Amino acid sequence: MAIANKAAAAAKGGLPYDQSPQTYTTIDTLVDGTKEDVRDIYAAIYGDQGLSGLVEVIGAKKSAGSSDQVDWYEEGHLGRTVTIAANNTVTHIDGVANADELDALRPFDVIMKGDQVLVVDTVAADEITATDMADGSDEAAIAAGDWSVIGNAYPQGSDQPSQPFQPRLTKQSNPYTIVKESFHVTGSQASNVGYVNVGGQNMWYLKGELDARRKFMNMREAMLVFGKKNYTGSAFGGVNTAGTVPGSEGYVQAVSSRGTVSDTLAGTTTAAFGSAFDTLIVAADAQGLPQENALYVNRALSIEFDKFVATSGVGGTGPAMNSFGAFNNSPDMAVTMGFKSFTRGGYTFHKHDWKLLNDSKYGAGSTVNGAIIPLSIIVDAKTGNRHHSLEMNYKSAGNYSRELEHWVEGGNVLGYNTGGEDLAKFHYRSECNLCVRGANQHVLFVD
Repeated sequence: MAIANKAAAAAKGGLPYDQSPQTYTTIDTLVDGTKEDVRDIYAAIYGDQGLSGLVEVIGAKKSAGSSDQVDWYEEGHLGRTVTIAANNTVTHIDGVANADELDALRPFDVIMKGDQVLVVDTVAADEITATDMADGSDEAAIAAGDWSVIGNAYPQGSDQPSQPFQPRLTKQSNPYTIVKESFHVTGSQASNVGYVNVGGQNMWYLKGELDARRKFMNMREAMLVFGKKNYTGSAFGGVNTAGTVPGSEGYVQAVSSRGTVSDTLAGTTTAAFGSAFDTLIVAADAQGLPQENALYVNRALSIEFDKFVATSGVGGTGPAMNSFGAFNNSPDMAVTMGFKSFTRGGYTFHKHDWKLLNDSKYGAGSTVNGAIIPLSIIVDAKTGNRHHSLEMNYKSAGNYSRELEHWVEGGNVLGYNTGGEDLAKFHYRSECNLCVRGANQHVLFVD
């Protein structure tokens, strides 16, 4: 038996026209004077299609932008790791190949791998010599792999380090993206009375204007999540004729390039789900994961988390007391905003459905199925200013803001007299971006 969904055809105004006769209509039907019984409440067959709210719900602030991009600084880790290969050669610093950090390794620095602790004797170009700190023997062949630079050990009367400590600041930047939408209604349509009740009025154009606004908000949300930064500044092969589109780094691209990406939860059995999630917590803990985090997931992953939380409660091993600091310590506020909370490994996770990933016309086709988003305040390493981990910015100057611009023009239709067309044109525009601060603390779940 085949299953066919007729919603798409109905949404286009009904079934296609056919010139061949399909039914026989009697004269009684043609002269039927019975009034149609049409309900004025339209059926929202796709539910609430509003997808926006990620940044607003988790409490990120909005701030005014006064340039074509937003710049911010992030501090590096105070510690160091070096990767040592054959011939005692340092090939990577903090996982970066051919990195030039003057203070990465110096004579008398102490490095550790496992239980072995070595003191660096000499540093010549990228090659080092070292002594085993336990017995004073020369380490002719240093074990390959990652070594942590844990400290140093100087002899009496020796000089200060040969290279001073280097500031570790990384500058990040993200241009703004411009999202636009328009809706047109003719004077005739604006004066027609329809069956659908929109806000207490049976004016059909109101439904179109409402849907255009909602579509615009959904598009803006999707661009802040899935948008890509155009690093080359190209005009996209000549397709664009209005000028270079700068592009803006969305949430997924930011975490993919600077955070943790994991496919360990995809396809995991319910029995193994807890172990896989615990491994992710340990990895995120090494990146300074704050105590409270939002867990935004699609429907499939939400169900798996519900199973995980339910089964973990057997034998007294379930979630402990939850922290609700992000919601003014009010569990009722968290529930009202659509969050379900649990603790694991000393961390509190406030689970929330990510509607954008559930919608088949937007994010459901993406490989992304969720994320751990820190509910923390990030201190800017250069200015000392405090910011949320996610910050949505809008361009503005004085009393002019491009957060959500809305204006109407027309040839006196609905009272808007700006031209000669028999139209009312509703326009929407926003110039915004999303800054992901401390992306290393975020975890992206992918297939």
